[in-house]
Amino acid sequence: MRNLILTAIMVIFSFSGMVTAIAAETYKVALDGTFAPHAMPKMDGGVEGFNVDLANEIGKRLGVKMDITAAQWSGLIPGMQAGTYDFLVAPTTLTEPRSKSMLFTEGYLNTDFQFVVKKGTRSITGLEQFRGKVISVNKGSAYDRWARSLQDKIGWKVESYGTNTDAVQAVISGRAFANVAGNTVSAWAVKKNLQIQLSYLHSTGKVFSMPFRKGSVELRNKVENVIECMKLDGTFVRMSEKWFDVTPAPGSAAVTVHAGYGQPGFEGFVPTPHIPNCK
Repeated sequence: MRNLILTAIMVIFSFSGMVTAIAAETYKVALDGTFAPHAMPKMDGGVEGFNVDLANEIGKRLGVKMDITAAQWSGLIPGMQAGTYDFLVAPTTLTEPRSKSMLFTEGYLNTDFQFVVKKGTRSITGLEQFRGKVISVNKGSAYDRWARSLQDKIGWKVESYGTNTDAVQAVISGRAFANVAGNTVSAWAVKKNLQIQLSYLHSTGKVFSMPFRKGSVELRNKVENVIECMKLDGTFVRMSEKWFDVTPAPGSAAVTVHAGYGQPGFEGFVPTPHIPNCK
């Protein structure tokens, strides 16, 4: 009888340990905490933003805790590759070179170039309409390089500023006709400032995707399943409207589920169709 009681106690403790282990499962993830509106400091500490909400929603649906680290962008990919982070929740543009060294989910947001102009400015439908205008950009950014590469072709003048906030202020003050930045950053600027409006959107064909180490196929697939379910149930639409004041267009990355795992056309894509398991 005594042995039976001891065995029962051991089973109970063993089961309790299993439950604790399951409940305590944690994924270490990271993002750049200064890239508004994807992640930015909160007044009471911590970070908030589109990608913070995304990370927490993934954790909730997987039934795990997300240990979110806010760090400088330059250290995120090396940190993940070294095993410090399980994967990154920072908005990461999927490119061919990156797909050769990392594993990616399918894209969840389009990353395009968007112009911001003063409120009430006429509609701009093509780059040629910026001829003779001053375009403000964040110095050293991809938008700075892109705008300067088209300076002779378009006939615009490019002026660089230390921050994109200063570049937007140049539009408000009249020193520049338009500012160009990433579409989500531009949308956030307009959401926070009633003196400006969104203007021409230049499509790059690129997407933000979630990166993993090359060997993390099972984890990538688990997270992608959640991303697909969030697209299907409208969560990405609601998050976009919350943080960007923009409803994703039909066919955009925020509402499009691809067959297989990963982004079609890139290394690491597995074309075998699957049905998302949405709980």
